[in-house]
Amino acid sequence: MSKSLVFVFSHAPHGNSLARETLDAALAASAVSEDIVAYFEGDGVYQLLKGQNPTNIKQRDVLPTYGLLDLYDVEEIYVDQQSLKERGLSLEQLAISVRVKQAKQFYSECCHAHAILRF
Repeated sequence: MSKSLVFVFSHAPHGNSLARETLDAALAASAVSEDIVAYFEGDGVYQLLKGQNPTNIKQRDVLPTYGLLDLYDVEEIYVDQQSLKERGLSLEQLAISVRVKQAKQFYSECCHAHAILRF
């Protein structure tokens, strides 16, 4: 993960604009960098949960946009194992394909990244 741009998704999908801003930033960065990494941890794992219906709370449904990560060549997509466990979630409940990684291992591997952007 050296010289990569790492985007850490750590906030719930609704209630503020941080989730959407992180996604927009990662997609925009893919135009200038070939090595984009996405990591979902904490309440950020809820961003990938299937079956969301944010129209009930008058929010825009951005879940389909996460499917564009692969189209934009963001191929390294990880989710924190402990965050899933603490929230009683499994990989089958997520809308996109991700790889599970423990936070300690993830941050150890990306310590030489060009930048780590946490939203």
